[in-house]
Amino acid sequence: MSQPNEVLLPRPVTASKVEMTEIVFPNDANPLGNAMGGRVMHWIDICAAVCAGRHARTPVVTANVDNIDFLNPVPVGGIVVLLASVNFAGRTSMEVGVKVWQEDRATGTRKHVASAYLTFVSLDPVTKAPRTVPPLAPETDDERRRFEAAKQRRAHRLAQRK
Repeated sequence: MSQPNEVLLPRPVTASKVEMTEIVFPNDANPLGNAMGGRVMHWIDICAAVCAGRHARTPVVTANVDNIDFLNPVPVGGIVVLLASVNFAGRTSMEVGVKVWQEDRATGTRKHVASAYLTFVSLDPVTKAPRTVPPLAPETDDERRRFEAAKQRRAHRLAQRK
């Protein structure tokens, strides 16, 4: 945990946003020649962890991943773009939303591949105990909408754990 007298100032969503780009290589593909779901999940987890770590400024660990629906395949040679942002910050945890796109090389148009919400816990770098995270300061209408929706998902997750 952070020091008892330490005041954590709110951080804006924009301070921790991540855009990550990957190319699907043959080693990333299933027998049909498309990105394996597990590889996409791996990229989602990495992208979200960088985002959560930027917000917390501590090491973070994945605590939960909501369901992931794969909407479109990405062929070998395809470009995958992952966008992540913190939607909500609790006491020691954060919800990060990740949206995955396939980007067409020739036109730049994007096709939605998958979306996921992940929960991360901030850890003290020395003790590895959960550590308090700064509050989130949503600034735009979209960020405030995502913040409120994330609070509802958090309440649902906590209720399911009981």
